[in-house]
Amino acid sequence: MFETISKGFRDITQRMHGVRELNEDNIDEALRAIRASLLEADVNYHVVKRFLNNVKERALGEEVRVSVKDKEGVVHKVTPGQHFIKICQEELEALMGPVDDEPIKMGPKAPTKIMLVGLQGSGKTTTAAKLCFWLKEQYKAKPLMVAGDVYRPAAAKQLQVLGEQLNVPVYTRPDADPVDICTEGIEEARKLGCDFVIFDTAGRLAVDDVLMSELTEIVEETDPENIFLVCDAMIGRDAVNTAVQFNEKLNLDGFIMTKLDGDARGGAALSIKEVTGKPIRFIGEGEQIQKLKIFRPDGLSSRILGMGDIVDIMMDFERVVDEEKAQKDALEMLSGKFDFHHFLEQLNMIQRMGSLREIMERMPFFSGLADQINIDDSEITRIKAMIQSMTEKERRDPDLMFSRSRQVRVARGSGHSVKDVGELMQRFSLMRNMMGRLGTNTSWLSKVPGLGQINNLRQLNNMDFTDLFGSMVNSALPEDPSELFKGLPRGYTPPGYKGGPLTKEQKQKRKLARMNRKKK
Repeated sequence: MFETISKGFRDITQRMHGVRELNEDNIDEALRAIRASLLEADVNYHVVKRFLNNVKERALGEEVRVSVKDKEGVVHKVTPGQHFIKICQEELEALMGPVDDEPIKMGPKAPTKIMLVGLQGSGKTTTAAKLCFWLKEQYKAKPLMVAGDVYRPAAAKQLQVLGEQLNVPVYTRPDADPVDICTEGIEEARKLGCDFVIFDTAGRLAVDDVLMSELTEIVEETDPENIFLVCDAMIGRDAVNTAVQFNEKLNLDGFIMTKLDGDARGGAALSIKEVTGKPIRFIGEGEQIQKLKIFRPDGLSSRILGMGDIVDIMMDFERVVDEEKAQKDALEMLSGKFDFHHFLEQLNMIQRMGSLREIMERMPFFSGLADQINIDDSEITRIKAMIQSMTEKERRDPDLMFSRSRQVRVARGSGHSVKDVGELMQRFSLMRNMMGRLGTNTSWLSKVPGLGQINNLRQLNNMDFTDLFGSMVNSALPEDPSELFKGLPRGYTPPGYKGGPLTKEQKQKRKLARMNRKKK
């Protein structure tokens, strides 16, 4: 997602590293790299020009402070290069925002009406279902979907199937007039006591008079509080042109950007607010019905600049985790009771949050590396298959699995090799020892998600992670790293290690041995 734009900003981040002063020459050099990446990503030319002018004007006009205070009053040292990156981040946020606290305007009385419009293939029907899921999760609401597309074959059927999955009613009338279907849908919503009604309207391959006159008539008859254009990010610059045409006819309330998880270059997301004056309300990053999120300019600008988005991760974490259960599991794991049941639960939680690549892209310390590392989501499935082939007793008492005969049985049951099971035991033993080490340091309990401190992790959005991980290494790990591997069965060492770190005496002996071999 936004890889083309991100690459350009990562390049200037490296280029500005070590810069002692901001002058017109190094600013112009950085802006040339940004201009190239923005234009390649299909950002509107006029938007690019205004953005670069704003950045340059601020970079040359502002005094660079070598130290700044954060919200908590802590003083941080900053370089001119970091100051320039901060200006870019703030201008990106201004380009895409601001956005309202509540993405949906509530009607004076129920039901609140939401109308989805857009071209054919932009994802309106799927987005209607995603919006229902979001409304149920966010407001505990009871929505109703209206099948207003009578032209596309099986459009109504698709909406009905999605409605069954969500347990949401769908109003449809085959071969009826779309305007009548939508007005009758409002009455149906009132009868069923629904809080929201969502109109899934028809689309065309291009904007035409027939489409617009029908949509205009629906707006006049139903008076929806929210008119959202569902915009396909894959079509690049044409997405902005389409948005302008729809906005002129319907006076849109905002946009829902879809397919941002594909090969979208992201130019439409950066251009659409500046060109139309209307904000992006939601973004879709997947086919699953839960893959709809409120658009946050600060989070997206942070990801574009390679800083990740820890707030987004914590929002996903809160969505998939039962805090009370997480607290209990965390205390057990850190007290040395880490078993395969805990391991399996952690793997399930990761899968519910999304793919490993998606999670890595949002982590501040991994952002920008996801495309350089071979990330295989099937690895989680392989590990789960081996754990699920174990007996209940083996999961509760992992030491039993160091038996060769048990490993052979689990390998056969899961369709993997004995070597695979052995490697799993190596990883598990290392994790268990690490958990035990962390558990002995009580100051770190407050930083474990699930211990009632989830909201505190939101502050990590702008934190210097060097200090964070340095503190963890110094306080949680022993001086001799080989102590981590104590307790492992003979012959089991973590991948990448051969017997653990050498002592000074062992290094000296090896050096003497090499010298003797050379003499011979």
